[in-house]
Amino acid sequence: MSDLAIAALLAGTILVASTISVELGLSVALVELVAGVVVGNAAHIVVPSWLSFIGSFAGIVLTFQAGAEVDVPQLVREWKASVSIGLVSFFAPFGVVALVTYYGLDWSRRQAEIGGLALSTTSLAVVYAVLVETGLNRELVGKRLMSATFVTDIATVTGLTVLFLKPTIWIVPFALASLVLIFGLPRAARMFFPRYGNRVIEPEIKLVFACLFVLMWLGQRANSQAALPVFVLGLSMSRFFASHRLEQDRMRVVSFAFLTPFFFLKGGLNVSTSALWASLGILGILFVAKMAPKLLSVYPLARRFTAPHAAFTTLLMSTGLTFGTITSLYGLSAGIIDRSQFSLLLAVVVLSAVVPTAIAQRFYQPGSNVHRDLTAPVAPAPAD
Repeated sequence: MSDLAIAALLAGTILVASTISVELGLSVALVELVAGVVVGNAAHIVVPSWLSFIGSFAGIVLTFQAGAEVDVPQLVREWKASVSIGLVSFFAPFGVVALVTYYGLDWSRRQAEIGGLALSTTSLAVVYAVLVETGLNRELVGKRLMSATFVTDIATVTGLTVLFLKPTIWIVPFALASLVLIFGLPRAARMFFPRYGNRVIEPEIKLVFACLFVLMWLGQRANSQAALPVFVLGLSMSRFFASHRLEQDRMRVVSFAFLTPFFFLKGGLNVSTSALWASLGILGILFVAKMAPKLLSVYPLARRFTAPHAAFTTLLMSTGLTFGTITSLYGLSAGIIDRSQFSLLLAVVVLSAVVPTAIAQRFYQPGSNVHRDLTAPVAPAPAD
């Protein structure tokens, strides 16, 4: 199938997914993931290079926007809730999955570590997409959820770096460029946006995209990941965007209309149902090994810090996609895991993005009672 034929098929799939999302009241990210699995296996599509590139950039854009949504003063004020939920959300599944794969599935130590890291994550992209679509990104429950997700993914990236990645000399310019942009972009935006913004050609969006491409390139040369500095860059821009909502809304339109559908479709296209059919037992074991420790460890803390929305918080903290995919792909490209193990891990990652999100949105999505004063100190909520 030619690139244009694939593009036409995926464009039609994106449109259908959007209509289904509206009709069923589910997150479009969730529907696009499922659509990617269905279309990819029905049409036997091999992910082309252009889709991999757009999908990778879309994931970085989502990560930046997620950082820009975090209320930094509240994150500092309520750091105990974010850190405790985020760290438990990482360590519990990492330990269980590593032990299950090492002792139960006879994987090597390095393979078990890759499995533990890949299934320890919480999907920043899925959580952000759901919160923005439902309007919860500006509410207390959404702010706390985003902050805890940030902590979990920092732990995952740190674990991958410490255990596996061997940075090149390019780590120095990568770190310097990250610091320059994190401290310099908010200041530059105050001059650049008023002078060049509010135009149909959107120079302000191009400025942000150029910075993200630079970090992606330097991160690749350094044999590292750009996601962490990109999220911190979003954090540094959060106060600026809080007073320039129009520019932030325009970035959302560009992202959700074009970029993010390809990101979620790509995730679904990478799942081979035929390869998984013969390993359903192992797939079930890995899925339970990820979900059970996430649910059991996060829920008690969610009851303390996010009640009466503990179930919603716990389910979304159990999702996985972006960093789980990155970790699995690293393990495959480095020759640590084989294609069968990669397919199993990726399938669990996608399932963990679909199943808890669907349950959370269908049965536990907060209603109008989430609106609270985010500027006031918030005491720990009582248990359910």
